[in-house]
Amino acid sequence: MSKIELRGISKRFNETNVLRDVSLEIEQGELCVFIGPSGCGKSTLLRLIAGLDGATAGDIHIDDQLVNELPPSQRNVAMVFQSYALYPHMSVFENMAFGLRHMGLPKPDIEARVAEAARMLHLGPLLERKPRELSGGQRQRVAIGRAIVRKAKVFLFDEPLSNLDAALRVKTRVEIANLHKSMPTVSMVYVTHDQVEAMTLADKIVLLRPEADSNGAPSIAQVGAPMTLYHRPANMFVAGFIGSPSMNFVPGTVSQLGERSVVATVRGAPMSAHVDAAALVGRELKVGASVTLGIRPEHIEIGFGPHAAKVTYLEQLGEHSYVYLQPGNNAEPFVAKTSDTTLRVGAEVPYDFPPEQVHMFLSDGAAVPRVQRAVLRAS
Repeated sequence: MSKIELRGISKRFNETNVLRDVSLEIEQGELCVFIGPSGCGKSTLLRLIAGLDGATAGDIHIDDQLVNELPPSQRNVAMVFQSYALYPHMSVFENMAFGLRHMGLPKPDIEARVAEAARMLHLGPLLERKPRELSGGQRQRVAIGRAIVRKAKVFLFDEPLSNLDAALRVKTRVEIANLHKSMPTVSMVYVTHDQVEAMTLADKIVLLRPEADSNGAPSIAQVGAPMTLYHRPANMFVAGFIGSPSMNFVPGTVSQLGERSVVATVRGAPMSAHVDAAALVGRELKVGASVTLGIRPEHIEIGFGPHAAKVTYLEQLGEHSYVYLQPGNNAEPFVAKTSDTTLRVGAEVPYDFPPEQVHMFLSDGAAVPRVQRAVLRAS
């Protein structure tokens, strides 16, 4: 097994809280991605799992074994850093074999492990080259191979693609995804600031928030499958962080409560959201309550609807464009995704927020549960 359990983990540097009350389970074979804004503690949490730093409070279990006091060498983890950290005077083979020789493995075993890792990462023709003769992507694959040969139960990746250009990031990301599939019993924890990496690689995403944004709450804002965080964010922090461009937010006041919808007054006009106010445990929405409505750019309907806004800027990206819209009365601008190629800056366009795509958040930022589409179709 390679299950990882974090129980009440906190980390403080002097008077600064970096992590607060992190409790999390990473199952055997899962690829779990830590993501969040700068300063949220994602790399610190990875270092705590590796044993490179010690937690201020809480317990870390790997394979049901408490590892708080174990050094990194005894935790059976392998780590791939942002920097390749290869020995420049050694060949690719020697870089990958170095740790195994230090462990005292017989030469045939070392050669077999390096050969297997080289096969998995397509490094066979490069084994005799020095790091200076490799591209950035090849160097990162060597660093990953050096981790693979150890046959650790847990792989830890700390922003391994940050130093690569865009094309190499895509290629290496696919290689890491294939590596994960080929090692179904190995748990992987991956730290990144790149949402595309998180959404495409993760079985599970852990979104962390900085201490300054937590208001004393635990550092984890939400844990779940990528599409769960995208379509059903637990709060405004998650909704605003996941997605690029991020979700649009508009303030409103509740004007009508229904069984499966809530109507809010936004900029003097009614706007509906298919949310389940009754699902809030110990909470309730009332007429007159302040709320925030949210909608993602791709869900805004452009070209028809009861509202109107002026096009202030266009980002034309080929198959689609992002159109920046300014409603009247000096309201907050918002951005929509569209394939309409006829839009021009300065034009006045109608738009609508479809109720089934609108999110609603309470004054403290908590999300009101959305009504499942299946329920809407059946009603």
